[in-house]
Amino acid sequence: MKHAYIFPGQGSQFSGMGKNLYLDNDISKKLFEEANDILGFKISDIMFNGTGEDLKQTNVTQPAVFLHSVIAFQTLENIKPDMVAGHSLGEFSALVACKVLNFKDALQLVSIRAKAMQKACEQNPSTMAAILSLPDEVVEEICAAIKRETEEIVVPANYNSPGQLVISGSIKGIEMACERLKTAGAKRALVLPVGGAFHSPLMLPAKEELAEAINNAKFNNAVCPVYQNVVAKPVINADEIKSNLIEQLTGAVKWSQSIQAMTSDGATHFTEVGPGKVLQGLIQKIHKEAIVDGIS
Repeated sequence: MKHAYIFPGQGSQFSGMGKNLYLDNDISKKLFEEANDILGFKISDIMFNGTGEDLKQTNVTQPAVFLHSVIAFQTLENIKPDMVAGHSLGEFSALVACKVLNFKDALQLVSIRAKAMQKACEQNPSTMAAILSLPDEVVEEICAAIKRETEEIVVPANYNSPGQLVISGSIKGIEMACERLKTAGAKRALVLPVGGAFHSPLMLPAKEELAEAINNAKFNNAVCPVYQNVVAKPVINADEIKSNLIEQLTGAVKWSQSIQAMTSDGATHFTEVGPGKVLQGLIQKIHKEAIVDGIS
């Protein structure tokens, strides 16, 4: 029996997030103040008092979710995870938890990632859509066919759980895919209110910018296996972790496959650390027998 700790990504933010952590102890307070200095603006004020709209800005959302998760994790005493994973942005939180990155370096990388992704979104108008109740293979085939026939970019982006796959691409590509996927039997093909095509080739400019920062940062070998999004298998080696983290920006988040690999490797208990309960819900769909809880 192994205990896995998992960390959420963008979309889990909410107004007032992290305030209980700030008030809880001096260590948390110190980390929030350090984050304000690193980022050059008072993200703590936006997290505690900002509106939902304020928190939707990518340059705020990503560091905010990261901060909430990492500070919540540090409040746990004498915790030694058997394995960790993070969904998209959450992979950075996971890398702090398994001591690959320190707090400062990870937050700086998250900030660079957020700004680079925002810039890429502005350069290439694009979007994402959630596809429900279709086999992954059908979604993959239809996306590939659209690319072959039209050269529009549309790719599987987030394998969230069986029957829930998010696709990413150009606005026209996503529109065509949604029509075809509904015809193929999708229960829903819902365009998401996001600013761009995350985890697709349209994030290539952001990937290049982030790669430089990652390659210049100090990465350590992990103290426990981290199941990375793009490979869905355990990784320990610092250089492998770097490479996979760079590829993540344009590659798919294989979350369902990662959880299946973790359970195959003995995980029976999953604790989501950070804002919201999104990952707890996904795990209950992926592995119904798992013990699932959360710390926020």
